[in-house]
Amino acid sequence: MVAPKQVYVLLFNTRSENEGIHTLQIGDRNVVLMFESEDDAIRFGGMLEAQDFPNPSVEALEVEEIEEFCQSAGYECQLVETGMLALPPETNVEKTDWQPDGTPTQEPEMSDLDRIRRQLEGLL
Repeated sequence: MVAPKQVYVLLFNTRSENEGIHTLQIGDRNVVLMFESEDDAIRFGGMLEAQDFPNPSVEALEVEEIEEFCQSAGYECQLVETGMLALPPETNVEKTDWQPDGTPTQEPEMSDLDRIRRQLEGLL
């Protein structure tokens, strides 16, 4: 199967200073889901809303752009092929790096490396 050039991801506060991307925490890894189908991404976003998550927007982005972002942030990415039923976990992390009210939870001068280090320290 040929990998798609464009995928769909779930974003919060799109095009704002407090934009956030949805990730799944799997063990000590943060994984960004890249949906091959827009309908599947919308369905997953609806399931998140049913779990009292803020309403995400589904955005089309180039695969390379998401892969570069994930590499720079220390995240992994996973392709969700069309028709594959992706389900959100039954529990959500208690503290996120992003807040729906537009207030970042980190100081602006904190580097991505410092932020990731704090996340990892919080897991201990």
